[in-house]
Amino acid sequence: MFVTDRMIDEMADLYGEPKFTKFETQISEKDYQIIHSSQKNGRNHDVTLYIFKDDKLIVIAKPFYPPGLFRAPSGGLNPGEGFIDGAKREALEETGCEIEFEKFLLQTEVNFHTTNQSIKWRSFVFRAKYISGDFEFTDKREIREVRLVKLEEFEQFSKIMRESDIGGLHYRASLHDVIKGLL
Repeated sequence: MFVTDRMIDEMADLYGEPKFTKFETQISEKDYQIIHSSQKNGRNHDVTLYIFKDDKLIVIAKPFYPPGLFRAPSGGLNPGEGFIDGAKREALEETGCEIEFEKFLLQTEVNFHTTNQSIKWRSFVFRAKYISGDFEFTDKREIREVRLVKLEEFEQFSKIMRESDIGGLHYRASLHDVIKGLL
């Protein structure tokens, strides 16, 4: 486990006590394998960043996303890496931008489950602001496109996610529903 209670407490002290919620998400066996393959060194988390540049959000599209689907960037911390360093590294890799944390919005526990297997997952969601950068992301394997959008556009993204057959995207849509009230 890369994220400790002490790390979470330190971030809450710096950026505010986050809301907490739990999710149950049914996934396919294929989705299970995808999530399981992301659990390098026992990873069971992501750090999700709602990054504002003025009145717009920086969003990403993964190569397998259908046209028109974008979401907030996210990624995992490496073993021994703290929230701030890890999230800044992920933001730079996925968006080409330097960021500054503003608020710890949400901590989740997720149970991704098939009919006979499950993965316990956690998301740590932060509001951040754009400091600098050219949107020239370096993680070409995981990211197809980066752009700026208005918060209202997330409604369309959530609709596309829910219409997909990818359980992880259903979770992302539910996560957004909680987050939009916290931004």
